Amino acid sequence: MVYILGGWQSDFANNWARQGMEMADAFSEVVGEGLNAVGLDAKDVETGHVGNFVGDLFAGQGLLGGFFGLVHPDFDGLPTARHEAACASGSVAILAAASEIEAGRYDLACVLGMEQMRNVSGQKAAENLGAAAWAGHEYLDAKFPWPKAFSDLAEEYDRRYGLKYEHLMRIAEVNFTNAKRNPNAQTRSWQFNEKSFTADDEANPVVEGLTRKQDCGQVTDGAAVVFLASPKRAAEYAAQHGIPLESLPRIKGWGHRSAPISYEAKIRASQGQDYVFPQVRRAILDARTRAGVTDIDQIDVVETHDCFTTTEYMAIDHLGLTAPGESWKAIEAGDIEIGGRLPINPSGGLIGLGHPVGATGVRMALDAFKQVTGQAGDYQVEGAKTCQTLNIGGSTTTTVSLVVGV
Repeated sequence: MVYILGGWQSDFANNWARQGMEMADAFSEVVGEGLNAVGLDAKDVETGHVGNFVGDLFAGQGLLGGFFGLVHPDFDGLPTARHEAACASGSVAILAAASEIEAGRYDLACVLGMEQMRNVSGQKAAENLGAAAWAGHEYLDAKFPWPKAFSDLAEEYDRRYGLKYEHLMRIAEVNFTNAKRNPNAQTRSWQFNEKSFTADDEANPVVEGLTRKQDCGQVTDGAAVVFLASPKRAAEYAAQHGIPLESLPRIKGWGHRSAPISYEAKIRASQGQDYVFPQVRRAILDARTRAGVTDIDQIDVVETHDCFTTTEYMAIDHLGLTAPGESWKAIEAGDIEIGGRLPINPSGGLIGLGHPVGATGVRMALDAFKQVTGQAGDYQVEGAKTCQTLNIGGSTTTTVSLVVGV
């Protein structure tokens, strides 16, 4: 059993390069603010983990665990590691830290996710992010590989079940609307008009294939941190802070599955099956099984991967909110909205809040912590006690799902 003591995230609207910040500066900020927010000292941390996808390509910087030693003298000697799983890097870092705690090696871990992505052109960013595809084998004719990949997913849903673009645009509209409630959201001040969420080529231009501007998650600079603890250390923390141990959230269940890196191989493998991405479905169910969750109605809120609207459309049916291919029913019924049957991405998600790739899984866990402790502010889901996250790397090459609850 692993507890989440809390954490902190940066303002995803920030542009670090324009502010004269390097990755090390952002790293120091998020760890320092996180320690203050949770009421810990650097000397309390026994192990450090960093989720990051392409710091090497965007900033020429690897070996990010070494930044801990720059934050505070007490971190000198701290065992650290960096973890890469494309957009699921942060979640994999959490799994690694949780494994160390469960193995009895350490009692308190600092897990940080971060990515700097706004210091290069949009085209260069697209090329860098293409490292999560099968290099030299897929999307060679695409200017923007990932918008093309998830355009292909839209076409696959349309082929198998039928798909209306208006449903994808409703997903975008909900996430942008939710983001306005979130003080850390990259798009919180963005303005839209009556044509923004339509297939209007001027208001919502095509990026690749069926993917348009409003379908896309944001290129973002950002970092997030959470602190994980063993039951023994969580009990000590609760006593020191005068709070009941049972008020601290736990990672109740986890799922972690991988599939071949090739999108085409995944699609071939799922022909004739209920779900387009069976390994995503398995990761979701693995997390619920380990958490003792037997029905989707036991989940109060979801933070899911919406790098594109099609990713969330896929997540809706893979989560079991509808039958396969019928995600549109939950969208039309308002089930995914705050106040609906199962609110999805009250934070704004990757489309509204932002998507600093290596930070996303950690940010999701932090938002899960906030939701189940009633600390999500204006985007709080009333009465939420159990949150499921769904974090995906590549074309669902790596999938991690957590069930967090009190």
